[in-house]
Amino acid sequence: MLLFFLYIILQLSIFNNIYNHFKMTYTQASIITIGDELLIGQVIDTNSAWMAQALNKVGIRVARRVAVGDVWQEIWNALDEESNHADIILITGGLGPTADDITKPLLCKYFNGTMIVHQPTLEHVTHIFENILKRPMIESNIKQAEVPNCCTVLPNNNGTAPGMWFSKKMNALGNEKIFVSMPGVPFEMKGIMLETVIPKLLQQFSFPYIVHQTLLTAGIGESFLAAQLIDFEAALPATIKLAYLPNYGLVRLRLTGTSTNKDAIEKEVQQQFEQLQYLVHEHMVVAKDATMQQVVAEMLTHKQQTLCTAESCTGGYIAHLLTKDAGASKYYNGSVVSYSYQAKEDVLQVDKNILNSKGAVCEDVVIQMAKGALMHFKTHYSIAVSGIMGPSGGTQDKPVGTVWVAVANAEKVKTQKFNFRFERTRNIDLTAVNALNMLRLFMLETDIVK
Repeated sequence: MLLFFLYIILQLSIFNNIYNHFKMTYTQASIITIGDELLIGQVIDTNSAWMAQALNKVGIRVARRVAVGDVWQEIWNALDEESNHADIILITGGLGPTADDITKPLLCKYFNGTMIVHQPTLEHVTHIFENILKRPMIESNIKQAEVPNCCTVLPNNNGTAPGMWFSKKMNALGNEKIFVSMPGVPFEMKGIMLETVIPKLLQQFSFPYIVHQTLLTAGIGESFLAAQLIDFEAALPATIKLAYLPNYGLVRLRLTGTSTNKDAIEKEVQQQFEQLQYLVHEHMVVAKDATMQQVVAEMLTHKQQTLCTAESCTGGYIAHLLTKDAGASKYYNGSVVSYSYQAKEDVLQVDKNILNSKGAVCEDVVIQMAKGALMHFKTHYSIAVSGIMGPSGGTQDKPVGTVWVAVANAEKVKTQKFNFRFERTRNIDLTAVNALNMLRLFMLETDIVK
């Protein structure tokens, strides 16, 4: 009899391990964003991208992302549909005080609830209006404190509309699905996600450990990289995947490992990542997930040197990229956006005769722009760009997408001509990235010479 009970216990233990592994491996999330403004392109959906990144960091795989308008039946159908694909359905939008915000009453009906006033939320909303905004409460503001009685209220410390957590058994097997509704205002959603939603999900579910290793390449296209890495990719273990992420002349390569064993998968991914670096070393910019401007910034900071820019066709976009991250004043002194001939002559001392005889888009002009910027800002390095971004302005000799770039220091100037020939926005992006990469290579070359 004792042996029989031991056998039963062993079988239950094995079953429990299998169940936990299944639960850990196959629990997935879907994201539903609500709002007509998303569908017509009036507002760009940054919420779902941020949410996917935040979930991925803690091992939660996002299976699908869906956007729907402010239409009752479409939202209802999305809830049904996504519950067929995921165990966790995260919803943003439609929780405001206006008539088109229908998410809350819809969820109340969907989960067979009754709307009640949540007293802590009412006190929170009242505090915001009376003590912070110094404005009287109106009926629509009070309605922000109404919630379905079948949800767990999630505090919104950054706004008035609370988040709501629902659970529902969706089929005969009793599979429980989690639905979480949050405001569409990004900083309000992020607060609720980080403070409440993710911790609650980690308490309720077990997720696999996910590790990423990313490197950045330049000067080689995605298809050529794929051909170069075909044997490497084929030999990867089932727990590790390789992704190609091309963007404006650059390609990021990302290895993603997924496992229940954190130490083992980190070690395995690192081994594969070292092999990947060896295979693409000729084109690798940096062995981490970074932008080209971040790479340049780190190089300048490490060298304790400074940079300036002289921009014509990019209109200050390179300066914008360089100053997106905090601390840029340590390595970046400023920019001259010399869009006109007069600005090139007066500020950067470009020869008027060269401008009149050769035009602004030529090698001589960017050389003088780069030298003029160095003198004006007294920096260690400069970048100068001049080109034709389109859609008009091109000629037979200089079609749209023709760009000259110069990078310089006190001793040397290096130039390169590019022919992008795409639409305006892409031409500007490509000019900026390639100019920054030219500076990166120039700095490496000057270090080698020294």
